[in-house]
Amino acid sequence: MWAFLSTVAVLYIQMMLVMCNPLQVFGVDGVNFSVHVENQTRARDGMSRRHHRVYQLYSRTSGKHVQVIGRKISAQGEDGDKYAQLVVEADTFGSQVRIRGKETNYYLCMNRRGKLVGKKASNRSADCVFIEKVLENNYTALMSARYTGWYVGFTKRGRPRRGPNTLPNQQDVHFMKRFPPGEQPDLTPFRFTTVSKRSKRVRAARPR
Repeated sequence: MWAFLSTVAVLYIQMMLVMCNPLQVFGVDGVNFSVHVENQTRARDGMSRRHHRVYQLYSRTSGKHVQVIGRKISAQGEDGDKYAQLVVEADTFGSQVRIRGKETNYYLCMNRRGKLVGKKASNRSADCVFIEKVLENNYTALMSARYTGWYVGFTKRGRPRRGPNTLPNQQDVHFMKRFPPGEQPDLTPFRFTTVSKRSKRVRAARPR
C-alpha cells in the first residue's frame, strides 16, 4: 500500500514540474536547433525558383570592380564595364551564392589550389559556390563554401589573391555591392499615413 502511494506521489510531482517549467524538463534531450538551422541553410534548394540579382563588386584595395572575362578573373573594371556586371544566383535557402559574368556567362570559382578562375555556366562544381558575409564595416566578403577560410581577394593592382593567403580582416577581401549605371532601383520615399480618431460630434445646445 505504501509503495503504491509513493509511486503516485512521484508521478504527481513530475506532472507538477512539467506544468510549471516544461522547458527545463524537456531540455534534457539536448536538442541543438542552431545545428538544424545551419544544415537547412546549407541544403541545396532545387525546388524553388532561383533568385537572381545583378550588381558590381567594388574592390576596396584596387578601387575598381571585379571582372569575369572568360577564365580570367580580375578587379580592374571601371564603373559600368560590361565584364563587371555580375549575376548573383542564390544557391541555397541561406547566404550561399553563385556569381557569373553577365557578358561571358562564366562563373567565378576557386579551385583546390585557391586560385580564382572562370568556369562555364554548364559547370555545377562546388568550387563555384561562395558564402556572402556582411562584415562589421558594412563591406561584403565572399568565402568559399568548399574551402572554409579561403576568401575571394585582390591586390592593389587588381590581381587575384590565392585563397590560403587571405583572412576576413584583410582589406583585400572587402567588397561593396554597387548597381550598374542605369539599373538603380526606384527609391520612392515611403509616405506615412496618419490615422486620427473620429472626433465626436458636438450637438448644438437647443434653446429651452
